[in-house]
Amino acid sequence: MNNRERDQVTVREVGFEEALDTVMPILRDIKKSLRRAPKATRTSLEQLTSVKATPKVTAEITPISSSVKKPAAPAPIPTRSAAPNEKPATPTSTTRASHSSKDQVDDGRLPKLEELKKNILTCTRCPNLVSSRTQVVYGVGSPFAELMFVGEAPGEEEDLRGEPFVGRSGREVLDKMIAAMEYTRNDIFIANVLKCRPDMPEGESGNRKPKPAEMATCLPWLREQIALIKPKVLVTLGATAIEGLLGESVTMRDVRGKWLDYNGVPLMPTYHPAYILRNQTMAEKRKVWEDMLLVMEKLGRPISAKQRSYFLPKA
Repeated sequence: MNNRERDQVTVREVGFEEALDTVMPILRDIKKSLRRAPKATRTSLEQLTSVKATPKVTAEITPISSSVKKPAAPAPIPTRSAAPNEKPATPTSTTRASHSSKDQVDDGRLPKLEELKKNILTCTRCPNLVSSRTQVVYGVGSPFAELMFVGEAPGEEEDLRGEPFVGRSGREVLDKMIAAMEYTRNDIFIANVLKCRPDMPEGESGNRKPKPAEMATCLPWLREQIALIKPKVLVTLGATAIEGLLGESVTMRDVRGKWLDYNGVPLMPTYHPAYILRNQTMAEKRKVWEDMLLVMEKLGRPISAKQRSYFLPKA
């Protein structure tokens, strides 16, 4: 059987109207996939018109799609051959590289972090905090983060939502600072020294500073997080976070903007976002931003002229 015979529609004992109802949808589908409308063969048209109407309807249709020629693929764009000793071009991108976990290859840390998270969320080492907390605040961000922020403890809103720095200081200061560095919460990691909200005396509201004993009890959890995530730089937010992580009592004016060390990881102390909320001056905001510029330089991230000028007096 040649191609034309194989591609024809064979109708046996079918009424003319029924045959058209069967064939037309097939022709329409083919037409949609072609640049030019298909043309029926003379033989097929004669065969359709020669069929007599009959109440018995049975049809056998041979597919006609094999007769349709697919549009030719576009010719490949010629490429210039590289000259001798010429280095291949480096692809460029208008966006910065992402640091989220989907772009990373697991080195075995993910199951370990998942197990650690289960243990942290069910921790009962501090009975007073267990009885008062809504939930444990594990942390948030990428398990492959190159940058990790460390606060002191969850507040009321963090305790309710189970995520660090979701209160006003987080939304209005920390999130904006992270965005100005051209990161997102998914790119970095945020955690606290203390994983539970410090309990308040009965009848009192607000948040209190964690006690040294509470931070010392909870510190092993944070140390494990840092060891598994392996950030290139740590940023502590406020003096209490430094005290909890390093075990040293410090004043921010003595350490802010100066590189410290945590087990070989560069550590930059800066003001707590709540401090900036209470001191809304360009000078104080600039101090924190200068600390973040040092962090970006340490990480080798490009810094634009616009970024360098944030919170500077306008000329």
